[in-house]
Amino acid sequence: MQFLRRSRFSLVFLALLIFCSAMVVRQFLVNQSKHVELREAFILLFSKGYRPEADRILKRLMRDLEELPDKVLMDDYQRTLLLVDPTKKDPDNLIWRYHWTVSNELDKRSVSALVRARKLAEEGK
Repeated sequence: MQFLRRSRFSLVFLALLIFCSAMVVRQFLVNQSKHVELREAFILLFSKGYRPEADRILKRLMRDLEELPDKVLMDDYQRTLLLVDPTKKDPDNLIWRYHWTVSNELDKRSVSALVRARKLAEEGK
């Protein structure tokens, strides 16, 4: 009991720190799932012919693109790669436009990852 009285401030601070850390992790997961929900809604709307609505969601996705972590960008890249032909330029296709933008953002971010991947490929020879 005496221990609790002496370290009351430290225990309250530790509890508050744990609570705040849990809230930060929770918010990160909520933001990530919100992005996935937006991406899937965008794909669904465009594929069903609701172009104005899909265009509005595309603008939101593009606005948030720079703030996304690399893993989420890679997930978006892989998801949209299944739906478009990356070798054929098609700027009228909103999904292709989003795929192209994600690809360019990944290229900007991952110069070091590309160098590392090329080095791994050289080691395999």
